[in-house]
Amino acid sequence: MPEVEPITGRYMKVSIKAKEHRIFVEEAGQGIPLICLHTAGADSRQYRHLMNDGEVTNRFRVICFDMPWHGRSDPPAGWWLQAYELTTEDYLAAIEAVWRALGVERPVFMGCSMGGAIVLRIASDFQNEIRGVVGLESAAYAPGRYNEFLHHPAVHGGELVATYTWGLNAPHSPEAGKRDNWWYYAQSGPGVYRGDVMFYSFDFDAREHIRGIDTSKCKVSLLTGSYDYSCTPAMTEAVVKEIPGCRYTEMENIGHFPMIENYELFRTYLMPELDFMAAD
Repeated sequence: MPEVEPITGRYMKVSIKAKEHRIFVEEAGQGIPLICLHTAGADSRQYRHLMNDGEVTNRFRVICFDMPWHGRSDPPAGWWLQAYELTTEDYLAAIEAVWRALGVERPVFMGCSMGGAIVLRIASDFQNEIRGVVGLESAAYAPGRYNEFLHHPAVHGGELVATYTWGLNAPHSPEAGKRDNWWYYAQSGPGVYRGDVMFYSFDFDAREHIRGIDTSKCKVSLLTGSYDYSCTPAMTEAVVKEIPGCRYTEMENIGHFPMIENYELFRTYLMPELDFMAAD
């Protein structure tokens, strides 16, 4: 008999800043809503192990969606007339639009890399409406990742982006996990990773916003891999210093993509934070 995974997926028509978008959403489990945000240039397949983890899904309704232009979501009508460049404002608008369309109350948001960055703004902007955030590889300010070859006519974009991000994995991580992430990145649309990195390196700066996060209203847990040189542990520690009551753990022998590069090790760090999020 075939093994059928407990993940269901569907498309939603969502209005984001007065533009219609066709967004792919997948989920598994029941309980506390846990909305997961993928990394730059990738898609929600990075969370497939989480959505297949019964110890998680028996308490959490794990919801993952592909951002516009990413994975199985479509770009908006007329996409060929513009270059894709993500801004903080657009990112927050997309997340809020999907969240409101789903109709879930007091969710937990978990994001990695650019998703780990934007959850800091979510915690700041929506702290009265959410249960908490789990930031994976979270920085409030992370310049330096951009380079001009991320979308260049002389370079194979898919292989460049996939290999550029390969180096962010820990050497200890299983090759199968790292290869899965490579494959997802290789399928990114032309210029999409570049557009995300423009947000990450140039547009995003939450250093002032994080000072207003009240952890008595919105729980904050941060997890950063010891081998991450895009968002180093020191960069996350700088965030922790500005948020009283924030929880932080450096994940030994993990890189920038914990949920896909080495899920079995990652879950040993994640489970205590999910317990914390679930506690009243």
